[in-house]
Amino acid sequence: MLNNIRIVLVETSHPGNIGAVARAMKNMCLSDLALVAPREFPSAEATSRASGADDLLAAARVTATLDEAIADCHLVVGASARLRTVSVPQEAPRECAAQVLAAAGQGQRVALLFGRENSGLTNEELGRCHQLMHIPANPDYSSLNIAMAVQVLSYELMLGAGQATVAAPEEREPVTAREMQGLFAHLEQAMLDIGFSDPRQSEKLMLRLRRLFFRAEPDGDDIRILRGILSAAQGRKSMRR
Repeated sequence: MLNNIRIVLVETSHPGNIGAVARAMKNMCLSDLALVAPREFPSAEATSRASGADDLLAAARVTATLDEAIADCHLVVGASARLRTVSVPQEAPRECAAQVLAAAGQGQRVALLFGRENSGLTNEELGRCHQLMHIPANPDYSSLNIAMAVQVLSYELMLGAGQATVAAPEEREPVTAREMQGLFAHLEQAMLDIGFSDPRQSEKLMLRLRRLFFRAEPDGDDIRILRGILSAAQGRKSMRR
C-alpha cells in the first residue's frame, strides 16, 4: 500500500526542507517523492539534511507543474495549515490516513500535497484535491515545518499499514516462589545484622517489603544483584565488629 502513496512538494523554497522530508519519508517506509518547481534542486543542503535518504532524492521526479506530478493519481489530498473557505472535506491525519490506505490498498495511486513554506497551497491547487488534511496544533502557534507535517501523516500511514516495528520485549529470567522466599529471608536477616530493624517490628516491615518487591516483579538478575548487595552490607558490618 505504501508504494502507491506519493509525497508531492510544491515550490519548496529551502532545499534543506526537501532533504528533511526525504528523511521523514524513509523513516516511515515511503519512497515516492515528487517536486513541483523547487527553487533549488539538486542541492548539497538537501543531501545533507536527508541523512542517508539520498536514494529518495536521486529517484525524486521533478516537474514544472502540479498537474504533471499528479497526472497518474486517483486520489489527491492537500495538506492545509489553515481552515479554508473552499468546500473540500477536511480530515485529521489519522482519519485521512485510513482513507488514503483504503484507496492505496485497492491499487489506486494517491498524492499527498504539501505547499510552500510561507503560504501553503493556493486555492487553485486546493481545487485539484479530493479532500484536505489538517493537523491540529496550538492555535496560538500552529505553523508546522513541512518535514514535520510529512512526518506526522507518514507515521499515521505506516501505523495504519501495519508496517510499524515494535521492539521485542527484553527477555527476563522468571523468578520462582522459592527464589523470592530466599530473597525475603536474606533481606530480613541482613536488616537485623546491620541493625536496621528491631525483631519486634520485623514482621510488619517485611510485609510491606514483600508487597514492594512483588509490585516490582524482579527477574533472576535483579534477585542476584539484590542479594549481592545484602551480602556486601552484612560483610561490611561484620568487619566493623
